[in-house]
Amino acid sequence: MTMPDNAKKRVLLNIPQRKALRAAIFMVVMALISLSMPLSLNAGTSIVITDVNAESTCSATLTINTASISFPNADPGVVPTVPANENPVGVTASVQIEDGSTATLTATAAGDLVSGSDTIAINSVRWIVTGSPGNTGGLVAGTMSKSAPVLAGSWTQSGTYTGSFLFYLANSWSYATGTYSQTVTYTVTAP
Repeated sequence: MTMPDNAKKRVLLNIPQRKALRAAIFMVVMALISLSMPLSLNAGTSIVITDVNAESTCSATLTINTASISFPNADPGVVPTVPANENPVGVTASVQIEDGSTATLTATAAGDLVSGSDTIAINSVRWIVTGSPGNTGGLVAGTMSKSAPVLAGSWTQSGTYTGSFLFYLANSWSYATGTYSQTVTYTVTAP
């Protein structure tokens, strides 16, 4: 006996919601049970899985283990390049990106180092990088800039990367005495 198309639709739509939910749960449980059973394959047998879907979005996190750095006072004739007291500054970047994409870390200074009306050019501060043996953890050495973001890290594969920045200040007799400061913004981007 065949039913008209509209009758079949009515039967499907009139299934009580509780029964439909139970049927769906039963099918999921049966699928999980069958997937957990060992499979025996004969020669020439293959299994093909299709329509496997997993959704992922690009994302990134950055951890820098200190919120500020400072440079001690030093005689420019003896110490032409002053290392930051906090060196090395630990950096951990975790990125999740699509194949063929690149996640980047940039540093942008809000201006020159300032102490009252005195300034020291921000490009007097530079950094080098270290990482795991033979690797910089994707970090890139550079010099601070107030005019444009400076590349400080780059990653082409998803993962967690660790390394360190070591900051240095070019010392000079021309600097006026004072306590100088400036804000630097680090931005990690995962397209």
